[in-house]
Amino acid sequence: MAQATPLPALADYADMRGGIVAVVQAARVAVARNVNALMTASYWEIGHRIVEAEQKGLRRAGYGEQLVERLAVDLTSQFGRGFSQQNLWLMRSFYLAWPILQTLSGELSVASQAWTLPAIANAFPLPWSAYVRLLSVKSEPARQFYEAEALRGGWSVRQLDRQIGSKFFERTTLAKNKAAMLAKGSIPQPEDAVTPDEAIKDPLVLEFLNLSDEYSETELEGALIHRLEDFLMELGPDFAFVGRQRRLRIDQTWYRVDLLFFHRRLRCLVIIDLKLTALTHADVGQMHMYCNYAKEHWTLPDENPPVGLILCADKGHALAKYALDGLPNKIMAANYQMLLPDAALLQQELEKSRLLLESRSQPHSS
Repeated sequence: MAQATPLPALADYADMRGGIVAVVQAARVAVARNVNALMTASYWEIGHRIVEAEQKGLRRAGYGEQLVERLAVDLTSQFGRGFSQQNLWLMRSFYLAWPILQTLSGELSVASQAWTLPAIANAFPLPWSAYVRLLSVKSEPARQFYEAEALRGGWSVRQLDRQIGSKFFERTTLAKNKAAMLAKGSIPQPEDAVTPDEAIKDPLVLEFLNLSDEYSETELEGALIHRLEDFLMELGPDFAFVGRQRRLRIDQTWYRVDLLFFHRRLRCLVIIDLKLTALTHADVGQMHMYCNYAKEHWTLPDENPPVGLILCADKGHALAKYALDGLPNKIMAANYQMLLPDAALLQQELEKSRLLLESRSQPHSS
């Protein structure tokens, strides 16, 4: 009987294993980077084709809405998730915010539409989720600043999100020593790190590849919204359901509010927005924008001003926050707080629903 070949010495094996781990991790990073680059390029090109079909807004009113609605149905039936109306409007906004046509005119044949995705991808070195976050920054100088700093500092999407949420642009603009502020801001925090597995399993990447993980955050969000809708209706007769994913347009950008109710005793609209990340200043500002829009366009003359409710379902933490600052007086704000559901009750229901949905989505052990 032949003798078994002895294993390498422990030190040699550790070195070998470490080298293999590095190769696999580098390969996964490269895969995630390449997928993101092609995904971003394709979404920019989709946005370009939508704008061109609209003849840059010169077609009759409502044409763009009908076009996107039909495209969403057709593309979703063919490719699955990732091509909702909301996402298509996002691609359109992306094209309008980054019009790289002039830069690429030497590489791309506009007349024949022979545009190669790799050529477009070279213009977008950040991942798609970073551009989605940048689109929420309405100030063009601030958006350009965050994009430049993310490229210069090699920021992860989490670091970019943190810097935007902490008003890094505004703080840097006001700082006396801007160089020191920039140097300090480029230092990543431990929570900013994104592993290769996380990059590959990003819900946006999974949607693009038509793959599914143990659960998709998009599916989790949809399920949470449905449960919250039922929960609010069960609280009593005060809440009357108005709609889900109600669309509104501000300037050239389309937004959607997750849930819209009418509160009978308060005689006002209640706008509800759900976030799967920690609450940021941008979220609060966006809700106030929704309330101002609803007050002007959705509120009837005999109704009170709308109120906003932001629900955050960040893993390990739930938060419910009412946006009452826009009400005309403190008495009205106090009345609203008395009649609206207690925030602690909403947080408890939100956390319970999230844990239940996540537990159902985990694979069962045999």
